Amino acid sequence: MTQMIRVLVADDQAAVRDGLVTVLSLVDGIEVVGEAVDGEQAVESCAVLAPDVVLMDLRMPVLGGAEATARIVAAQPSVAVLVLTTYADDESILGALRAGARGYLTKDAGRAELEAAIRSVARGQATFAPGVGARLIEKLAPARPLGERFPTLTARELEVLELIVTGMSNPEIAAAAFISVATVKTHVNSIFAKLGVTDRAKLIALVR
Repeated sequence: MTQMIRVLVADDQAAVRDGLVTVLSLVDGIEVVGEAVDGEQAVESCAVLAPDVVLMDLRMPVLGGAEATARIVAAQPSVAVLVLTTYADDESILGALRAGARGYLTKDAGRAELEAAIRSVARGQATFAPGVGARLIEKLAPARPLGERFPTLTARELEVLELIVTGMSNPEIAAAAFISVATVKTHVNSIFAKLGVTDRAKLIALVR
């Protein structure tokens, strides 16, 4: 039997929370275990409920989503924070990533995209809305080639690294690079070890 993914929904708008709870209640394998009306309540609820994933709005009263994300990740590194917000500006995106968010979606995401993103971050993968991924590529593009910045990486690892920062999953990278998913995993693990990071969000922040 597939283990349920336990989700906490944090948003200050009741209509949004109700809508998310309704949508997620129809998805097999996902269970909404709690709701929070602001960042502070999200932090407190996480400590009690220990969800697998937090759907986190950014602009909330009392404590904003980025600050709440940082506190949650610091206290409970196993909790994956997936930002779900109206905003897709550089400051919001990079602020969420610096805080430790594992994914970033905008509120125009459909049910399928939301479901896929929750499952992805629950597996430890980073995921971004297509428009957000494009902004990251533009924003994170280094002044020097990646090969010069990270000389310990092989040519294939550099290729995989470039695809990671676009938000691609391992299967997507495998298809783009014409290699197996197992080979992608090997390269990803090697990149993590060489660069001293433990997940994709930290890797993207390093490339930044």
